[in-house]
Amino acid sequence: MPPSLSTILIAGTSHVGKSTLAGLLSTRLGWQAISTDSLARHPGRPWPGIPAPVEEYYTALSAETIHWFLKVHHQNIWPLIRPMIDSSSHVGNPAIFEGAALRPEFISPLLGSTVAGVLLHAGNDFLLERMRSHARYEDATAGQRHIIDAFIERSLRENTEMLASAREHHLPIVDVTSPEALKTLVADLAARAKAAPA
Repeated sequence: MPPSLSTILIAGTSHVGKSTLAGLLSTRLGWQAISTDSLARHPGRPWPGIPAPVEEYYTALSAETIHWFLKVHHQNIWPLIRPMIDSSSHVGNPAIFEGAALRPEFISPLLGSTVAGVLLHAGNDFLLERMRSHARYEDATAGQRHIIDAFIERSLRENTEMLASAREHHLPIVDVTSPEALKTLVADLAARAKAAPA
């Protein structure tokens, strides 16, 4: 029997439910949940409130440049993340990692009996509405909406690109709009985590 699962990697764009799933699994399995988003600074969601540097970032740069900077940020912090994943899977410190920096092309080579990975995905229309709701878009000024729209555009570009990458690299994909798919994912990961080691 192969060694049991000790590391879970949850990928996906902003607002797709990565931290919610990580929290659920952490509670169920008693494992530590680690957000890779906390490892380095990068202009994230521009709410609540919009700090001046974040406002400048989202207003001065094109959508293409904003998305490019996000991918460069992920490449730059991957050398910080990889040793943490290796430690979790080899040293016996079970952990759940979640974050946008866990790009499918980075994590797919790590998958095996001790490491599981998944891309959480939803259609862009679903994510657009979710992000606008969380940002209180209807109450925002025109200037605030412009900044929120730039963040959403970045996130939807990332959503589309990550889906294509997950398909290319054979990373499992779960549609977060399907409660049954999420329930099955949690049950499958819990079963793998509790399997007796060899």
